[in-house]
Order: sequence, then structure tokens, then C-alpha cells
Amino acid sequence: MATPITTPTPRNRPLATSRHDEILKRIAVAGAISVSELTGLFGVSRETIRRDLRFLAQQGRLDVVHGGAARREASEPALDLRASENAQGKAAIGRLAATFVEDGMVVLLDSGTTTLAVARVLVARRNLTVCTGSLAIAQLLCRVPGTRVHMLGGEIDPNDEATFGIDTLEAIGRFRVDAAFIGIGGLSDDGEITDYSRIGAEQRGRMIAAARAAYFVVDHTKFGRLTPVRIPNSRGAAGIVADLPPPAGTLSALADRGSRLFVAAP
Repeated sequence: MATPITTPTPRNRPLATSRHDEILKRIAVAGAISVSELTGLFGVSRETIRRDLRFLAQQGRLDVVHGGAARREASEPALDLRASENAQGKAAIGRLAATFVEDGMVVLLDSGTTTLAVARVLVARRNLTVCTGSLAIAQLLCRVPGTRVHMLGGEIDPNDEATFGIDTLEAIGRFRVDAAFIGIGGLSDDGEITDYSRIGAEQRGRMIAAARAAYFVVDHTKFGRLTPVRIPNSRGAAGIVADLPPPAGTLSALADRGSRLFVAAP
């Protein structure tokens, strides 16, 4: 039987206010938080937490997302801030992801520090054609003899140092791609693959559609991270390349979705 929604009484209002303050503090630090994490933290029901989140969203203090809540207008940290985060794990992902690339292939590389780790390994491949919106990846691979680099047109996002927008979406569809390596904003506990913005999610969905085989490259800091927008076509990806296995519940959810997981050796 559903729990009725009641107006807080003077007796229980201070407890709710205390929860709200703590929820906002944790979202300010982490960027997002899950319903399951909050139920464990406060020892209350999931429906109570959902009511708290709806109340705070109505006040414009957070965004309710699938499985939890996120900072309003959440955005990914700048590229230079992400570069040193879990560098070893990203390098391991890069080594494993590069095994899916053969000489002479057409490769599409998303922007981001994990795809940059893939690019660093691809300098050893021969005669690649690389499509990317990332300034750092293009600068790295254009110096490799025999490698051709195509920049995906569009406006440059100074935060990500990469192109985005309608021109980028159109450019992706012009290429016949053998393998694509795609970043994400977060991997929720129930296996949802999400991004920070609608344009970012749409761009990554187009990359999946353009490629014969598309792989998400995901370091473990993205596990359980809640970002607002689902990436379209995510079930069409060939797999997820990660540095560590996700929690058991997420593993089970990915298996139910038919997502294949490749875990890199350290």
C-alpha cells in the first residue's frame, strides 16, 4: 500500500529540514547523489527521500535525475582538472581499448581524458584515419606519420577543449567508422549510461550510430555518478571498457541490458 503524502507537522519539520540541508551539502561536493545512498544515510524510506528531492527540485535547488538528484545545471569539471584524476586507471583502459584497433582503420575518438589515454596508445598503429572533436587528441595524432586526422567541426567548448553543437552532429554522420571510443558522464547503479547535457548525450548517441563497433571508455570514478541525460543508442554499443569491475548490482543490471564489459589489467 502506498504511503500517503502528508504535510510536515511542526514535530517532523525540523528533521526534514535537516535532511534537506545535508542532501544539498553532499550534492554540492559530489555533484550528484543516489536515492539508495540517501536512504542508507538517513535510515528512511525511498519514498521519503523522493519527496525530499521533489521538494528541493521545486525550489530550484537541484535536479531530479534517474535514481537520485544532481546539482542544477551540472557540468563536467574542466579538462585540466580531470587530467590527473585516476591517471593509471585511464592508461590501463587506453591499452585495452587500443587492442580493438587494427592498422588502417577509421577510428572516432570522443573528447575527454580517458579517450586521450586511448589516443596515446594509438600512436603505435599505422595508417589510421582518426575523427575527433578533441583539440588535444588531434594535436597528438596529427604528428604521427601516416595517420590522417579529421577535426569534427563546430563551436569549441573551452571547458572540454573540444567541438560541439549542430555542426559537430552533422560532421559525425559523414564518416564510415570502424571503431569509436566514447566517454560518458556517469554509470548509475542500475546500469543507465548518462551525460551532463542534452547536446553531449546526442553527440555521443550519434557516434554510436556511426560506428561498426562503439565502446564506452569508463574509469571507476564514473560508477554510481548520476548525470541528468540518458545517452541515446547506448544499447547499440559493442561494450564498456573499464579499469575496475563495477559493483555487483551494476554488473547484474548491465548483463540484463546485454552490455558487454571489458576490464583492463592494471
